[in-house]
Amino acid sequence: MITKLDKNATRRKRHARVRAKLSGTEARPRLNVYRSNKHIYAQLVDDLTGVTLASASTLDKDLGLESTSNLEAAQKVGELVAKRAVEKGVKAVVFDRGGYLFHGRVKALADAARENGLEF
Repeated sequence: MITKLDKNATRRKRHARVRAKLSGTEARPRLNVYRSNKHIYAQLVDDLTGVTLASASTLDKDLGLESTSNLEAAQKVGELVAKRAVEKGVKAVVFDRGGYLFHGRVKALADAARENGLEF
């Protein structure tokens, strides 16, 4: 009998495969992206010590967003996480798209982070 998995379960399986090969260090942390229906979140993680170095999301009050689930919001989160990373002295990162397709909001966040000083 074939069981159909939901989209999020399929994404988690895809993310687990990627995470088996991908990890962040202190010199080159992992830029992790999580996308929900209403919000988008980004974190810089040092996997060796298990520490989050910087983070940003559409829940941050200083962004002042009208809508939190569109491309513009994702771009603002990308800019903010890049600025926070550069303040901490991080330039190079490993991009972890979280099993999502590199398209739409995930791509907008990545492009904004690149434009604001992160290299990946």
